[in-house]
Amino acid sequence: MTRTTKTRKSLAARGTALGLAALLTWTVQGLAGEPADAGPSDTGLKGAIDRILTDPRLDGAAAGVVVADAATGATLYQRDGGDRLMPASTTKIPTSAAAMAVLGPDHRFTTEVLATGRSHRGTLHGDLYLRGTGDPTTLAADYDRLAARVAAAGVRRVTGRLVADDTRFDTHRLGRSWAADDESSYYSAQISPLTLAPDTDYDSGTLIVEAAAAATAGRRPAVTLTPRTDYVRVDNRATTVAAGRPDTLAITRAHGTNTLVITGEIPVGASPTKEWITVDEPTGYATAVFADALAAHGVRVDGPVRLGLPTPAAARSLAAHRSMPLRELLLPFMKLSNNMHAEALTKAMGYEVSGSGSWEAGLAAIDAYLGKEGVDTGRLRQVDGSGLSRMNLFPAAQLTRLLLAVQDAPWFADWYASLPVACAQDRAVGGTLRGRMCGTPAALNARAKTGTLTGASALAGYVTDAAGRRLVYSVVLNNHLASSVKSVEDAVVVTLASSDTAAGTIRAARADDAGARRQADPATTGLECAWRKPHALC
Repeated sequence: MTRTTKTRKSLAARGTALGLAALLTWTVQGLAGEPADAGPSDTGLKGAIDRILTDPRLDGAAAGVVVADAATGATLYQRDGGDRLMPASTTKIPTSAAAMAVLGPDHRFTTEVLATGRSHRGTLHGDLYLRGTGDPTTLAADYDRLAARVAAAGVRRVTGRLVADDTRFDTHRLGRSWAADDESSYYSAQISPLTLAPDTDYDSGTLIVEAAAAATAGRRPAVTLTPRTDYVRVDNRATTVAAGRPDTLAITRAHGTNTLVITGEIPVGASPTKEWITVDEPTGYATAVFADALAAHGVRVDGPVRLGLPTPAAARSLAAHRSMPLRELLLPFMKLSNNMHAEALTKAMGYEVSGSGSWEAGLAAIDAYLGKEGVDTGRLRQVDGSGLSRMNLFPAAQLTRLLLAVQDAPWFADWYASLPVACAQDRAVGGTLRGRMCGTPAALNARAKTGTLTGASALAGYVTDAAGRRLVYSVVLNNHLASSVKSVEDAVVVTLASSDTAAGTIRAARADDAGARRQADPATTGLECAWRKPHALC
């Protein structure tokens, strides 16, 4: 087992990602006899949810909550649904839906190797181009296969340069108002159309750094990188100390550099520390890994590496790698709340619609799609695809409107399958909801996109009530001081799952902190699983 400390410094200091403080103990109580104060259509649901929202953790906070009948669109509950609140990662709902509509469920990204000049007896008298179109799922093994195909094509020497063509997207690498102190955190990686992910979580623009204690005190811990690359430099200042001493080892990337700094102490016999760290300039990172693969397959490049030049129109293709189709990419994207996928898709939409791979063009494409679906875009603000920016503002009512509208889309089944499922223990199914609402009628029933930033928490999706009626809900909570209000969100959803909303038989769930479960690693207690690596069962 390895232990991750990735968020202890960057997140604990800033409090960017909030914690799932506990799993919940649920108390069910009948509220069918609550007074009807919401008009003749009130079924008692208003009293139930209103009571949940009196949780003291929401004192002084803002709550936008809307519940609707999925079939008719009728609003069953509304609390400040028009208020513009930070949606955090529920922003991925409009981004992912727009991507399915604009790019299509069969869309694939292509990473290609092309050549200019003539070839003679194994020598390419020209340049070799590595061209990316935005694939956030490319692995080191994929670059190795590309290099193998170049060698199989008979190329043994390139007299010219290795050129990285990342011109599909603009050169803005970080989103609007992303926090500077998240620079090395895996969920805030730089965006490039030519990038690399270290494993099948597909956190593009990152590499895995692992530091293991030496066998004896006084020696430096051993540091390994995945993938192995000289693109980054390791500054190992850490020390192995005697068993039983505190473990203070930390891994960060120095600001504006590709220097990985290892500091602190790790005791003999301790589990290794493992971190997912971003790189500075992912285009260079991907190209460096590809260059190493070329060398390993016996292809020598005489000239220098150049970044950011377009591929000439006359270049011929030597090898290509195609990503999984978007319908499959949605699974790691939405289940694990992958920010980099959201931003790559946003820029890809911009290029598809207007020929500009920029945030501005991509957000305009999303805005146009939302308008077609009946969302009032004049009531919201979206400045990135992932929800990492605190400038995003989205009313719960507009989220609900979109959730209702997408049900008629031809790709809805694939999109719906990408939403995390409450208490589904398989990480590829439950995602960021796999430890929530267990032991309740919402377990394996509710599907939703989670969202978490400091002082902002959200949950929006679908659930079937006790009588088989499908409901749509959006819960957006802001400006709370508590470390987590996830149990409040869950109480709303469990109430819906426990009740016959049409008959007015309402069974309300109440979150009880007395049933709190401690996290396995005290160092990460208070951090939601969506923001921890490796993603914990929480």
